[in-house]
Amino acid sequence: MQIRTTRFGALNVEPEDILTFRTGFVGLEDCRQWILLADASNEALGWLQCTTRSETALAVVSPRRFVPDYRFRTFRSEMASIDLINMEESQVLVTVSRHDGSLTLNLKAPIVINVRTRQGRQVVANDDHPLQYVLPAAPSLLKKSA
Repeated sequence: MQIRTTRFGALNVEPEDILTFRTGFVGLEDCRQWILLADASNEALGWLQCTTRSETALAVVSPRRFVPDYRFRTFRSEMASIDLINMEESQVLVTVSRHDGSLTLNLKAPIVINVRTRQGRQVVANDDHPLQYVLPAAPSLLKKSA
Protein backbone atom coordinates (compact mmCIF):
# COMPACT_ATOMS: atom_id res chain seq x y z
CA MET A 1 0.00 0.00 0.00
CA GLN A 2 1.15 3.55 -0.54
CA ILE A 3 0.70 6.42 1.88
CA ARG A 4 1.36 10.09 1.29
CA THR A 5 3.14 12.14 3.92
CA THR A 6 3.98 15.82 4.07
CA ARG A 7 7.42 15.19 5.61
CA PHE A 8 8.58 12.08 3.71
CA GLY A 9 6.58 12.16 0.47
CA ALA A 10 4.97 8.99 -0.86
CA LEU A 11 5.92 5.80 0.97
CA ASN A 12 5.33 2.19 0.07
CA VAL A 13 4.28 0.34 3.20
CA GLU A 14 3.89 -3.37 3.73
CA PRO A 15 0.94 -4.40 5.93
CA GLU A 16 3.31 -6.10 8.38
CA ASP A 17 5.09 -2.74 8.92
CA ILE A 18 1.99 -1.10 10.38
CA LEU A 19 1.85 -0.59 14.13
CA THR A 20 -1.59 -0.46 15.73
CA PHE A 21 -2.30 1.82 18.68
CA ARG A 22 -5.87 0.97 19.67
CA THR A 23 -6.30 4.12 21.75
CA GLY A 24 -4.05 6.41 19.71
CA PHE A 25 -1.88 8.92 21.57
CA VAL A 26 -2.70 11.68 24.01
CA GLY A 27 -4.12 14.41 21.77
CA LEU A 28 -4.13 12.10 18.74
CA GLU A 29 -6.72 9.54 19.81
CA ASP A 30 -8.04 9.13 16.25
CA CYS A 31 -4.57 8.22 14.88
CA ARG A 32 -4.33 4.47 15.34
CA GLN A 33 -2.21 3.17 12.47
CA TRP A 34 1.47 4.17 12.35
CA ILE A 35 4.75 3.17 10.79
CA LEU A 36 8.17 3.60 12.36
CA LEU A 37 10.76 5.18 10.09
CA ALA A 38 14.48 5.71 10.57
CA ASP A 39 15.79 9.23 10.08
CA ALA A 40 18.06 9.29 7.03
CA SER A 41 20.49 11.79 8.51
CA ASN A 42 20.49 10.90 12.22
CA GLU A 43 20.77 7.36 13.56
CA ALA A 44 19.51 8.38 17.02
CA LEU A 45 16.22 9.69 15.67
CA GLY A 46 13.16 7.86 14.39
CA TRP A 47 9.73 8.97 13.24
CA LEU A 48 6.33 7.54 13.96
CA GLN A 49 4.30 8.49 10.89
CA CYS A 50 0.54 8.23 11.01
CA THR A 51 -0.79 6.32 8.01
CA THR A 52 -4.14 8.14 7.98
CA ARG A 53 -2.95 11.73 8.52
CA SER A 54 -0.23 12.77 6.12
CA GLU A 55 0.81 15.76 8.24
CA THR A 56 1.23 13.83 11.50
CA ALA A 57 4.65 12.45 12.40
CA LEU A 58 6.22 12.21 15.85
CA ALA A 59 9.97 12.41 16.41
CA VAL A 60 11.01 9.54 18.71
CA VAL A 61 14.16 8.16 20.30
CA SER A 62 15.15 5.33 22.56
CA PRO A 63 15.23 6.96 26.02
CA ARG A 64 18.20 4.87 27.14
CA ARG A 65 20.37 6.47 24.51
CA PHE A 66 20.16 9.74 26.46
CA VAL A 67 19.18 8.52 29.95
CA PRO A 68 21.05 5.19 30.32
CA ASP A 69 19.37 4.22 33.59
CA TYR A 70 15.83 5.06 32.39
CA ARG A 71 13.20 2.67 33.67
CA PHE A 72 9.52 3.17 34.26
CA ARG A 73 6.72 1.45 36.11
CA THR A 74 3.17 1.14 34.90
CA PHE A 75 0.18 -1.01 35.67
CA ARG A 76 0.28 -4.57 34.37
CA SER A 77 -3.08 -3.98 32.66
CA GLU A 78 -1.44 -1.34 30.43
CA MET A 79 0.95 -3.95 29.06
CA ALA A 80 -1.75 -6.64 28.86
CA SER A 81 -3.77 -4.39 26.55
CA ILE A 82 -1.07 -4.84 23.88
CA ASP A 83 -0.58 -8.53 24.69
CA LEU A 84 2.81 -7.82 26.23
CA ILE A 85 3.80 -10.37 28.83
CA ASN A 86 7.58 -10.08 28.61
CA MET A 87 9.28 -6.69 28.27
CA GLU A 88 11.98 -8.44 26.24
CA GLU A 89 9.47 -8.37 23.36
CA SER A 90 9.07 -4.62 23.55
CA GLN A 91 10.59 -1.51 22.11
CA VAL A 92 10.33 1.60 24.28
CA LEU A 93 10.43 5.04 22.69
CA VAL A 94 9.81 8.58 23.87
CA THR A 95 8.76 11.63 21.90
CA VAL A 96 11.14 14.47 21.17
CA SER A 97 9.99 18.08 21.05
CA ARG A 98 11.27 21.63 21.26
CA HIS A 99 10.59 23.69 24.35
CA ASP A 100 12.07 27.13 25.00
CA GLY A 101 14.79 26.56 22.40
CA SER A 102 15.88 23.19 23.79
CA LEU A 103 15.15 19.64 22.72
CA THR A 104 13.19 17.71 25.32
CA LEU A 105 12.17 14.09 25.86
CA ASN A 106 8.82 13.09 27.33
CA LEU A 107 9.96 10.52 29.87
CA LYS A 108 6.61 10.57 31.70
CA ALA A 109 4.61 9.03 28.82
CA PRO A 110 6.76 6.46 26.99
CA ILE A 111 5.55 4.60 23.94
CA VAL A 112 5.70 0.82 24.30
CA ILE A 113 5.56 -1.38 21.20
CA ASN A 114 5.06 -5.13 21.31
CA VAL A 115 7.38 -6.11 18.46
CA ARG A 116 5.79 -9.56 18.17
CA THR A 117 2.18 -8.41 17.72
CA ARG A 118 2.94 -4.94 16.24
CA GLN A 119 0.66 -3.32 18.83
CA GLY A 120 1.62 -0.24 20.75
CA ARG A 121 0.44 2.00 23.53
CA GLN A 122 1.47 5.26 25.08
CA VAL A 123 1.49 4.77 28.84
CA VAL A 124 1.80 7.16 31.74
CA ALA A 125 4.63 6.07 33.99
CA ASN A 126 3.86 5.70 37.68
CA ASP A 127 7.36 7.01 38.43
CA ASP A 128 8.27 10.64 38.92
CA HIS A 129 9.65 11.25 35.40
CA PRO A 130 9.55 14.67 33.73
CA LEU A 131 7.30 15.52 30.80
CA GLN A 132 10.12 17.65 29.44
CA TYR A 133 13.55 16.24 30.15
CA VAL A 134 15.92 18.79 28.63
CA LEU A 135 18.71 17.27 26.56
CA PRO A 136 22.19 18.69 27.12
CA ALA A 137 23.23 21.15 24.44
CA ALA A 138 25.50 18.89 22.40
CA PRO A 139 25.63 19.93 18.75
CA SER A 140 25.13 16.55 17.11
CA LEU A 141 22.81 14.68 19.50
CA LEU A 142 19.69 15.13 17.41
CA LYS A 143 20.66 17.92 15.03
CA LYS A 144 17.89 20.22 13.86
CA SER A 145 15.53 17.68 12.29
CA ALA A 146 13.36 17.22 15.39
